[in-house]
Amino acid sequence: MATVHHILRRAEEDEELNCGAGGGSDELFGLRVASIFIIMVGSMFGALFPVLAKRTRWLSSHVPNGLFEFAKYFGSGVIIATAFIHLLDPGLEALGSPCLAPGWSDYPYALAIALLSIFLIFIVELIAFRWGTAKLAKLGVSHDAHGHGVGSHAAHGPESNRQLGGDSSNPQEIAQIEKFPTDVESNASQHKALASHYDDHAVVDSAITQIIGVGILEFGVVLHSVLIGLTLAVDPDFKVLFVVIVFHQTFEGLGIGSRLACMELPQKYNYVPILGALIYGVTTPIAGLGVRSTYNPGSTTASIVSGVLDSFSAGILIYTGLVELLAHEFLFNKEMINGSNAKLAYAIGCMLLGCGIMALLGRWA
Repeated sequence: MATVHHILRRAEEDEELNCGAGGGSDELFGLRVASIFIIMVGSMFGALFPVLAKRTRWLSSHVPNGLFEFAKYFGSGVIIATAFIHLLDPGLEALGSPCLAPGWSDYPYALAIALLSIFLIFIVELIAFRWGTAKLAKLGVSHDAHGHGVGSHAAHGPESNRQLGGDSSNPQEIAQIEKFPTDVESNASQHKALASHYDDHAVVDSAITQIIGVGILEFGVVLHSVLIGLTLAVDPDFKVLFVVIVFHQTFEGLGIGSRLACMELPQKYNYVPILGALIYGVTTPIAGLGVRSTYNPGSTTASIVSGVLDSFSAGILIYTGLVELLAHEFLFNKEMINGSNAKLAYAIGCMLLGCGIMALLGRWA
């Protein structure tokens, strides 16, 4: 009798299971279209607000620095929770779909892809830092790969050995000043000009390493946003999912925006943080609008694609969250190491709050 019941239940599941092509639910079409613009506003606000608050004179004078610090640490927690709850778990689920061939269940492919992603990102960053450090060494400038400076963050730039108007670290320059003491003022002027030349090169090289670091983070977040847009466009449980995703995308935007705002770039690269925020803001709505009538999230192809992308993105955000954000913000940051216990507790509390809220949203989306 139990066997018959099992067979009947399996037959009902097979009837409900749709592994083919075709779109998802067509209910609440008007609200689905409106959600595109609502989510775009939420995503844009979350990503652009920290950038504009840091870079525009009016906002920077009206937004307290404490709010910006809160957004930075809160965003770090959001990104870490996104990696595990919103990417790795869906990746495991998608690559374990009953629509896939039995071979997919013989090995934890989602975890393997995430592991591969972590090491790929590590190698890319390692090569980028070695290349940048070698270029700076030719200019006589040291590079602090850990970002030990005050307020440091991922992919921070050089800590120059030269200081404008300070003591020279070049033995030849010191000897020249000692040999001609009457020309100290002239040498100091020349030294300032030389230091400015070195610092200009250092800033450019630092900008490249910063763009690579934040670009890797944004790549993982944007892939996730595309998949969210696809799901939102066709999921039958739209109302609950819509509310959750509005908060989800706003908080995630706050995380990426706070990282973009921390970038210290020369004038010609000032557009990069704003461009990064705009790209994040439009990915979810465009993805949902483009495939609403053709995308079936339960199909074999969709399960493989979303599973691979989720797992790969999870690896990116795990590496970025734990190494670039957690380690650089707390373990390798002099401001945290030498700061008060209250400041450290506040920063950790903000991060745990962001992580907790984002993890809780994983209950519904």
